[in-house]
Amino acid sequence: MLSILTTRVASRNVASPVGMAAARLIRRGYHENIVEHYENPRNVGSLDKNDKSVGTGLVGAPACGDVMKLQIKVDENGIITESKFKTFGCGSAIASSSVATEWVKGKSVDEVLSIKNSDIASHLKLPPVKLHCSMLAEDAIKAAVKDWKEKSAAGVKVDVKQEKVAA
Repeated sequence: MLSILTTRVASRNVASPVGMAAARLIRRGYHENIVEHYENPRNVGSLDKNDKSVGTGLVGAPACGDVMKLQIKVDENGIITESKFKTFGCGSAIASSSVATEWVKGKSVDEVLSIKNSDIASHLKLPPVKLHCSMLAEDAIKAAVKDWKEKSAAGVKVDVKQEKVAA
């Protein structure tokens, strides 16, 4: 119930005054890294999905209802120059998305495939019940790279397909 009261869409609060009080209580149980990325998410937004240099990964976890869209913009050398996300879900999902977008910038598309959910979870100090959030972030990175590679190989617009991930 409390997670419902504190749910956010990217950087927009949808919490009631009662929910905000509950959020202050919940916040005490989370590591400061989660709280920082939840309250000040980096790289919120969208890139043009029709741009052939943009790869889009859209993943969801049916068990909890979290949905994550992560986009990367790749230059002619295969280096990610920009990344954006939009996430509907709990604070841990938003924090995982924010960290993922920060970590992929400046790396090659092959390098980012080595980013593991365990790395994100360790950095954020996610509690065990929230590990699925870091798994979504890893899956979103892989899906974005896959989409970019398909678009690059085909040289045409590729529609984003939603991938379902068991939580």
